[in-house]
Amino acid sequence: MSVRTTRAVLVAVTAVALSAALVAPALAAVPAGSGHEATRKAAEAAVGAGVPGVTVTARDGHGTWSATAGVGNLATGAPRSADDRYRVGSITKTFVATVLLQLEAEGRLSLDDSVDKWLPGLVRGNGHDGRQITLRQLLNHTSGIFNYTADEGFGRTYFLKDGFFEHRYDTKKPAELVALAMTHAPDFAPGTSWNYSNTNYVLAGMVIEKATGRPYGAEVRDRIIKPLRLTGTSVPGTRVSVPGPSSRAYSKLAETATGPTYDVTRINPSIAYSAGEMISDSTDLGRFYTALLRGKLLPRKQLAEMTTTVAVDERNGYGLGLMKSELSCGVTVWGHGGGIHGSTSEAVTTKDGRHSLAFNLNGDWSGDTAAVIEAEFCGTDKAPERTVSRGPDLT
Repeated sequence: MSVRTTRAVLVAVTAVALSAALVAPALAAVPAGSGHEATRKAAEAAVGAGVPGVTVTARDGHGTWSATAGVGNLATGAPRSADDRYRVGSITKTFVATVLLQLEAEGRLSLDDSVDKWLPGLVRGNGHDGRQITLRQLLNHTSGIFNYTADEGFGRTYFLKDGFFEHRYDTKKPAELVALAMTHAPDFAPGTSWNYSNTNYVLAGMVIEKATGRPYGAEVRDRIIKPLRLTGTSVPGTRVSVPGPSSRAYSKLAETATGPTYDVTRINPSIAYSAGEMISDSTDLGRFYTALLRGKLLPRKQLAEMTTTVAVDERNGYGLGLMKSELSCGVTVWGHGGGIHGSTSEAVTTKDGRHSLAFNLNGDWSGDTAAVIEAEFCGTDKAPERTVSRGPDLT
């Protein structure tokens, strides 16, 4: 299976084209002179390109602005809501990295510790060696560890129609996901290159559990969700539903962007674990990234570590669970993107935390997320072409 991933800003999310027959664009009214007209048009363009619906929230010096486009339910025509909760995919990674950096600040571990120190013998086989890989290399994707979601069998089982409907409620243990990655050779020697791997963050979640004696989700809740009062954010574990208010999530479940559209809202997210299982809403994501970049969650030393990046391409760098992206107008934003079945999300903020944006598409095969970001921060819907490619994944 090969799912194309094209994202111009942050890490690539699953990209595809839509059958035009779904739904005509319908956008919530935006007050004249609101300053978000380009963003509104970019959201509308995503629906015009085939995304069922979009929900977007931005916050700047003028206050908070939200809009919706398209529909949240293709069967009923019900609109999306600005309060929608949705699966955020790899945005989970920033939460996980934040917890690990908090543990470092507390002296409970070092990012220069080897993976083997915390998970002895787990990362071995076919050239992988956890004794030679550090926790820092997990967080910035320089470990070389194979991405388990790029395994062809995993792709057929969880991303294509027949496999998905047979296995959508399977529970996968994190050690099983790592074991699958170990059946492949590493992408490169540790520290010699960069490649996005969900396996890195499955391991990071397991390290949190080993260091604290508690599930990684409990640490995320107590260290981030509760202190920031993120009322729409949760770590679902094996829960297959998305709490309301929420919209339906849709996918083609195919290697191409054509064919029927399927409702994939209900799924056991354990196949993503700490690499991408979380649920949130746009308001919460804006609050989280603003607090993070303003130093409210990490001491100065750890925030500096998080924002030290490895080059991905000429405009993008990857830190520790955080992507730095230079937009066409020269503005730099920090955040992460995420994709999982039927859900494509982005959350970014300027480094001073004064201007944030978070949005979600409830379809995983279409929609120019880069254009929405460019529109909000640059006032244009013309995004430069910048891509990061990966195999089939939960992005």
